[in-house]
Amino acid sequence: MEIHQGLRNDVRLLGELLGETLRDQEGQWLLDVVEATRLAAKQTRSAKSDSKATLLAPLSDLNDEQLLLVAKAFSQFLNLSNLAEQYHRVRRRREYKLKGAEGVQPQSLEAVLQKLRKKQVSDSAIESTLHDMSVELVLTAHPTEVTRRTLIRKYDEISESLERLDRLSFTPDEQAQEIDFLRRKIASAWHTDEIRHERPTPVDEARWGFVTIEQTLWDAVPRYLQDIDKTLQQQGLNPLPNHVVPVGFASWMGGDRDGNPNVTAKVTQHVLLLARWMAADLLGRDLEILHANLSMHDCSDQVRAMAGGETREPYRVLLKQLRQRVADTLNWIEHELEGKPNEAECPLQHVSELLEPLNACYHSLRECGMFVVAEGEIKDTIRRLHCFGLHLLKLDIRQESTRHLDVMTAVTEYLDLGCYREWSEAEKQAFLLAELKSKRPLIPENLPTTEDIQEVLDTFRMLAEQSIDALGAYVISMATYPSDVLAVLLLQKEAGMKRYMRVVPLFETLSDLQGADQTISELLANDWYRELIAGRQEVMIGYSDSAKDAGFMAATWSQYQTQEKLVAVCQQYDVKLTLFHGRGGSASRGGAPFYQAIISQPPGSVGGTLRVTEQGEVIRSKFSPAGVATRTLEMYVAATLEATLLPPPEPKPEWRALMDTMANEALLAYRGLIREDPRFIPYFRHATPEHELQRLPLGSRPAKRKASGGVESLRAIPWVFAWTQMRLMLPAWLGVDTALKSVLKRGEVDLLSEMLQKWPHCHTIFGMLEMVLAKSDVDIARYYEQRLGQHENRELGEELRTRLCEMVDLIRNVMGHSVLLQNNPAIRRSIEVRNPYIDPLHVLQVELMRRARKAEEAGEPLPNTKALMVTVAGIAAGMRNTG
Repeated sequence: MEIHQGLRNDVRLLGELLGETLRDQEGQWLLDVVEATRLAAKQTRSAKSDSKATLLAPLSDLNDEQLLLVAKAFSQFLNLSNLAEQYHRVRRRREYKLKGAEGVQPQSLEAVLQKLRKKQVSDSAIESTLHDMSVELVLTAHPTEVTRRTLIRKYDEISESLERLDRLSFTPDEQAQEIDFLRRKIASAWHTDEIRHERPTPVDEARWGFVTIEQTLWDAVPRYLQDIDKTLQQQGLNPLPNHVVPVGFASWMGGDRDGNPNVTAKVTQHVLLLARWMAADLLGRDLEILHANLSMHDCSDQVRAMAGGETREPYRVLLKQLRQRVADTLNWIEHELEGKPNEAECPLQHVSELLEPLNACYHSLRECGMFVVAEGEIKDTIRRLHCFGLHLLKLDIRQESTRHLDVMTAVTEYLDLGCYREWSEAEKQAFLLAELKSKRPLIPENLPTTEDIQEVLDTFRMLAEQSIDALGAYVISMATYPSDVLAVLLLQKEAGMKRYMRVVPLFETLSDLQGADQTISELLANDWYRELIAGRQEVMIGYSDSAKDAGFMAATWSQYQTQEKLVAVCQQYDVKLTLFHGRGGSASRGGAPFYQAIISQPPGSVGGTLRVTEQGEVIRSKFSPAGVATRTLEMYVAATLEATLLPPPEPKPEWRALMDTMANEALLAYRGLIREDPRFIPYFRHATPEHELQRLPLGSRPAKRKASGGVESLRAIPWVFAWTQMRLMLPAWLGVDTALKSVLKRGEVDLLSEMLQKWPHCHTIFGMLEMVLAKSDVDIARYYEQRLGQHENRELGEELRTRLCEMVDLIRNVMGHSVLLQNNPAIRRSIEVRNPYIDPLHVLQVELMRRARKAEEAGEPLPNTKALMVTVAGIAAGMRNTG
């Protein structure tokens, strides 16, 4: 059978059941309208017509409520298609496993081990790299995530049903029952309000992250470790020790206060307590299972002593004690959350209090010959504890550098030391280092403060009260100078933190990226700082703001060069570097397929350690259902192992020279339009849904860092999201077209082809571009311009659409492809199938935006935004990697 037949069958089944739901729940009229609109969209596509207005014909006589149902129907189909594609990844992995040695799945640990063996990498090098590996995935909220958790749970149940239909041998009656189950879940999803009506709070976003762990990652972590163990043993290597968990998790949800006034010290403290509660609840469930299963008598002397002496069921006695401590911990946390007094300390303070007795039970089972029992649930729980601890996730704190600058300025002015803000960098560093070494406090308790300054101080005081095990990195956005890092260290000292959070500068703009190595070099040259960090330095690379600042190509090349320089600086000082990649879902925010992205990093930049942000929509696509989560975690291990032991080659000087030239040409062209063309801002405001996106209750964070700012203050995610919604995809390719034209003009196509074939970094860049261009659509963009843009906008729109068409031809030319995605027919086919379902959503969105804008201009009440939000969510679902 053709390898994607199962996917097609699933899409067909889900589509038929959705059609039944539309007919049965709303009436035949809705199914007829949806089908007529879909066929019109398909015919418009096949006829290469740009008259999207014809799609309005089946909708012309419908009222607002009926239009909402139509939008919802197309959105639901796209979500169901996504579920089918997600499960198909699980199916394909199983098919490879069933083939055995003949069917090694690409980008799997087995494939990498075979590659390493061919390159004669020693077993000891492989094992030591795996044992020392530290990949941390940092879950972050997505400002354009609109799907409610309630609906996500229903989607998970649909995915589980698809898996049962695929894997189990059903009788005809059983199969009919399972399809009835699917039918009920689809109907239930249809009647569930899929859109938030109020902007989520940071606590809501944190709970969403906890649900991801509860529903998939809690089980996926031990499962992927079991798979790794089996693969290693099949290759003649030792399984991983119980304490080795190569992939861990952190979070920004409830800790990211950069530009988000809703994240306060109290909110962060609340989120930390909720995370502890969730961890305790999950651990309590694990201990219940262990208590039920470990009913045996034989045990080691250590376990017997821990159980209090001779007893018939020593493991159960010990586990009962642990269950009670977890229950007491839950009770303590609940009192804290409710604001009730807690006289005693939290019963469980450190993960070792659970690990030590559980490890004793594990070793006891092995000593008594019960190996098969030891390698089951108790090993899984031990590994979960090493991964999630008592706090579920390590919470990062992120704040913008000028907020710390404001605090230090307030302090120095109050103490009559001068204006810190006006000091030179050398003066700031000298002052900060002297205060860091001083034994006396600096900040007086009666310091006069503004609300913003007080909030920064309150945050540090709150952090000083937390267990360091609950905290990750303190990330400084818009970092530029060494003093940005030293100021945060001093604020930690002044708050009384016994152990400092590691401080991570985030270099985001092009100029900051270019100066990052100098900043880190100055820090590492200081003996006091070098002693403090104990040989480990973390640096975050910003993809979003650098691409918004400089364009995709210039930013990407600068990110690559910055990593190279940081590796060299840290090697000079014998410091272990961890690079934290602030990637998003879209190409212009670093959203390449993550395996390819990891192995295409500069040589030496991975080194067994890695941190990466995973954002809302990407979290769902990578970690749901459970089989996808297992595959994702395995791929992170495999990619990091390959990048560490088989790093890509150093780029040739002539490759660097051409990339320098292309990046500079792209930068000038990008900024020439974004910053200098007076037509651009009006075009952006009118032709894209940027204005509407700001009004919708999508995320807890404002769309702009400053409410009064223009495009420069717009956050990178809604910036990309707005262009994606109208299919021009401008941030990904603007400027690159100019650079490629110059390559052709200079006759350097052969050199660029060599780079594409032999340099993974270059191949990844152009692979991302090709994928983005395949999802772009000049006809859709034209429709937005014609219906929404002002007359003076249309000249620029015509120019941009012409450039987009030229860009498609340029990419096909340099990649030697007759069609986009020639080497990836599955994705190309997926886009083609989705378009007739996305097109009506575009048309509906434009009409809803026109109505809202007319009402706003006339000073009339705005129409209900629900239908507009449904189109936003539906287009995002159809496009997948949107922000």
